Amino acid sequence: MVIELRRKGFFIGIKKVRRFMRKLGLISIYRKPKTSEPHPLHRKYPYLLRGVKIDHSNQVWGTDITFIRMQQGWVYLVAILDWYSRYVLGFGISITLEKEFCLDTLDESLKLAKPEIFNSDQGAQFTSHEFTEKLEGHGIRISMDGRGRCLDNIFTERLWKTVKYEEVYLKSYGTVQEAREELQAYFDFYNHRRPHQSLNYKTPAEIYFNLLP
Repeated sequence: MVIELRRKGFFIGIKKVRRFMRKLGLISIYRKPKTSEPHPLHRKYPYLLRGVKIDHSNQVWGTDITFIRMQQGWVYLVAILDWYSRYVLGFGISITLEKEFCLDTLDESLKLAKPEIFNSDQGAQFTSHEFTEKLEGHGIRISMDGRGRCLDNIFTERLWKTVKYEEVYLKSYGTVQEAREELQAYFDFYNHRRPHQSLNYKTPAEIYFNLLP
């Protein structure tokens, strides 16, 4: 797009083109990395949250994986979110979709608390024996989205939209370490300083830790 515009006499940089394309809702058509592939031998769990009222912290945690575009290639990002407060309990970055970075993120989150129900999609990382056994070992009920039902995990989907529009699309990460550091800074801001309209303009940390006056 940049080259074509320059050929037509419009001398414009790639960052401005990307910004205009985002505003217009234009995307490149190319094969994107898949983040959720089921394993045929892993057990799938039913979705437990249809019609359930979410009314307190640590009632339901949700997780998902997305990809983050970098200057060269991409990395995978996983996060664990408390549905009630929108508090991000932990996140992890990996250059592959091996389950280890999801397990590490779960371990870090469980140091803080544990939920009554843990919801994910049916990706092989979350249906792996190591992941489900860790949840069941803590007495946590497991819930999984139906295939192709992104609305079953709507809170995490909204998190990805916020992270990408407020952080990722504004940056151009050169290294995995840079991406990790910048995302850490963003999640700190998101948890402790960014008010949410759905939380009556409180921050996720204020709701999660019951810090309201």
